[in-house]
Amino acid sequence: MAKKKMQCQIIPDEILDALSLQKRYNLLNINFMIMLNDKEKDFLNEVQNFCLEFEKKNNIDHSEDIYSWYPAFGEKGYLHRFFNYEEIGINWGEKCGITMEFMRQLAVNEFDPSFNLTTGAHTLCINPVKHHNDGREECLKALKELVTGKAVGCICITEPAKGSDATHLDTIAKRTKDGLLISGTKCYNTNAPKSKYTVLYGTEDPAADDAENRMSQSLIPLKDPTITVERVFIPTVPKVHIGKETFKETLVPNERILCDVGKGKFGLFEGLAVERIGIAISAVCQCWSALMHATIYSNLRKQFGQEVSRFQGVGFLLAEYYAKVSTITFATLAFARGYDEAVKKHKGHLPDILTQQYVMAASQMKYQATHLSERCCYEMCNIMGGNGLNDNTLMDDLMGLSRIQEIIGGSRQIQLHIMMGAIRKMWRLI
Repeated sequence: MAKKKMQCQIIPDEILDALSLQKRYNLLNINFMIMLNDKEKDFLNEVQNFCLEFEKKNNIDHSEDIYSWYPAFGEKGYLHRFFNYEEIGINWGEKCGITMEFMRQLAVNEFDPSFNLTTGAHTLCINPVKHHNDGREECLKALKELVTGKAVGCICITEPAKGSDATHLDTIAKRTKDGLLISGTKCYNTNAPKSKYTVLYGTEDPAADDAENRMSQSLIPLKDPTITVERVFIPTVPKVHIGKETFKETLVPNERILCDVGKGKFGLFEGLAVERIGIAISAVCQCWSALMHATIYSNLRKQFGQEVSRFQGVGFLLAEYYAKVSTITFATLAFARGYDEAVKKHKGHLPDILTQQYVMAASQMKYQATHLSERCCYEMCNIMGGNGLNDNTLMDDLMGLSRIQEIIGGSRQIQLHIMMGAIRKMWRLI
């Protein structure tokens, strides 16, 4: 098996062999036997088999540039499974939707959790281009490159002085007869230094009282000479490239405007439910990966003459987190299946009242799952002791990733604010 590159091996070969991707998949599949139907299991196994073959063929040791894997995964459709793309000749039939995206992430996250995290931000670039391309050649070209992994994508919302205040932006997107003229700075944009395309949100006049109603959404190639892209290094996620982008009168021609001035806020909010449930799924997958590592390790590692899983301090902690993670998994699966069924029933256009409920539910899932991921990864690392902290396994990646999940896509305070507002809206409906 391919082993993770390490500076100094501490964990013995027999335990590292037992922690192989194949063994972790085997254990994961046992846990999901009663959770998944046959169609879901089939797709999960399909992506797992691809990851196993990819690891073996390329002798993956997880020191690689994870962005170099995009073309191979994109060619098979394993970067994103929320939608079909008939407009560019890609149709996965029933193997798409949030539930199938969950299956994709379960397999890919176990293969490499940092890589899986980047695909979430990549997806946020894909979705607006799918929904607002209007058949324009330049947008369709970008869409095909993004879906097939020939190009990496990101999304530019966050700004240095704005954080989670996504509707009161400082970035100017001034309308001209030729398109939009963009000036401003964005930051904390996952994938940006590696991206060919970004979807950017700006407003025509940041000082206006109705600035949020003057927002726009546009598709921008980041190689434009008027754009400066810098890497913001986040030590806990060293494999993930996060950026700061400065736009100096960057012209976005009319054919690359996705939502014109006044429609950008709608474009921003239409993707919230999908964005946040995607983050929740990623967090749930991180929990399962941490559990797989700790379960295998604790059943092989011996202390005081017996496997450490036999000690109540370890065994009870494992049992506690198995219960917590299984519960949030059932809840997330229920959301995914319900959302997919609603989209199918309403032919892709959900009524406003349903959309509002799914936005609140997605915030609930994101809030709970990301908090659980941080705690679960920490406690499973604790079970493994120093061997959970070193670079011999993927546990160090999981620890770092779990620390940022509560912040990306809207901090936990923002999720609580959304839920609080939804509760007040429900009260006014009775």
